[in-house]
Amino acid sequence: MQSALSYPDWKAPAEDGKTLIWPDNAAILSQTRENLKRLSTTEVRIGGLPLNELRRLQRAALGHADDAQPIVATGHQTELIHAGVWVKHVLINAAAKLLNGRAIQFAVDTDGPKHLTLRWPGGGVAITDDPQITSAAWCGQLNAPSAAHIVRVADCFMDAAHQWDFQPLVPAIIASLRAGADESRTLSEALMQANHDLDLSLGLETLAKLVSPMLVEEPYLAFVHHLMSDARTFAGVYNSALADYRRLHKTKSPSRPMPDLFVSEGSVEAPFWLDNLTDGTRSRPSVFPVDDGFVLELLDEQEFFFRAADGFEAASKLGEWLRATKHRLSPRALTLTTFLRMLVADNFVHGIGGGRYDQVSDDIMRNYFKIEPPAFSVTTATLFFPGAITRQRVCLPCVLQEGHRLRHAVLGERKKAMIAQINSLPRNSIKRQAAFATMHRERKARLVNDPRIIQWEKRFVEAQARDHEDQMFFDRELFFAVQSRQRLIDMMERYDAAFRE
Repeated sequence: MQSALSYPDWKAPAEDGKTLIWPDNAAILSQTRENLKRLSTTEVRIGGLPLNELRRLQRAALGHADDAQPIVATGHQTELIHAGVWVKHVLINAAAKLLNGRAIQFAVDTDGPKHLTLRWPGGGVAITDDPQITSAAWCGQLNAPSAAHIVRVADCFMDAAHQWDFQPLVPAIIASLRAGADESRTLSEALMQANHDLDLSLGLETLAKLVSPMLVEEPYLAFVHHLMSDARTFAGVYNSALADYRRLHKTKSPSRPMPDLFVSEGSVEAPFWLDNLTDGTRSRPSVFPVDDGFVLELLDEQEFFFRAADGFEAASKLGEWLRATKHRLSPRALTLTTFLRMLVADNFVHGIGGGRYDQVSDDIMRNYFKIEPPAFSVTTATLFFPGAITRQRVCLPCVLQEGHRLRHAVLGERKKAMIAQINSLPRNSIKRQAAFATMHRERKARLVNDPRIIQWEKRFVEAQARDHEDQMFFDRELFFAVQSRQRLIDMMERYDAAFRE
């Protein structure tokens, strides 16, 4: 098992078509089998309940009733994911096939909305016309695009795409959105389904699940109750794990990789969001100590007491209270991946950011839950806009350096003579200062009219414009569906080949 000191410093590939897979394919397969075996037989308990029993129930709720069949999972916010995120779907599919297991991708609809603009070189358009696109507290609040807006998206995109020498897959996404336009769907549901439809057409056999429905099920509520009824101890372990991470990575910012939980004598911040499902607001809840537990208070003075109790009874009461008050306790990043890694997956596949943050989750699982953390995996890849493949990227620093040389050489041989004259004069003398000033006046005057400088300035303006274009052409975070079908299939074949080796 990995220790905190042995995680690699993962870097996204700089070259188009390159991948990062950690650990190697054989280790991913063997670790998945080992995780399944250990988590199925562990004696660890959560809220008085055996962890393996909670796992069995949560997996069954996802439609997975075979306790001997491994689950390889991944997750990401419901947004316009780039190819480096999409390859997580590719890896879980490749691994699950060899393990005779199941690949599940979790669409996190409880995070704040971001990356919801469909971008391409020279343009872009928001994927939905919901006016809350930048202000919603979580993505699950946003509505799918209206039929009229889907037409606008299609028109804007196709006006640009008809000039390209390849066929992108965005029209397939638009077709999926259009097919469900008459249904009452959230944007998260629509994007998850559109991405999943495209995956299936490419041959990826994965199961796509929204996170929010899990948050009302008893295994999750038992997990929540367990942490909330032991809030002070958990917060201490959580904050200590963050401090260790910052020390190891020499990170001075108190908000990286995420802020500590606030702890005082009279209150303890919980590792969840408190979502008000009536007015759509979200807050960072704190619980307050009572004699034998902690209490969560709402603004209307309704209270729930978290006390050590039988897990299922406590989970049921918490669920009833949340339904009655129209609230939800949504997991924050570390809490969600800890839950998924312990109660759902046999191997969870991260991108680079998630892999770094889950080093903190490893410490939490080891020091709070007293379980050796199940191994996780990391993958990403780089696919630039297809039109960038044969494009020569401008070297703006090279042009700037050329301009620097030209400016200083504009006086030619005369500059050498003037410098020799300056050096021959006494230091700090008025004559020396006057000669120096004369040289710079002549140089500035020559800069205005010298044809070489005028030509360079024109090249520099053109290079700046080209560099601006290049930033989009070589942006690895464009929506993966701007790629051609063949480019994505080629990437899938790279992963399949890696797992066949």
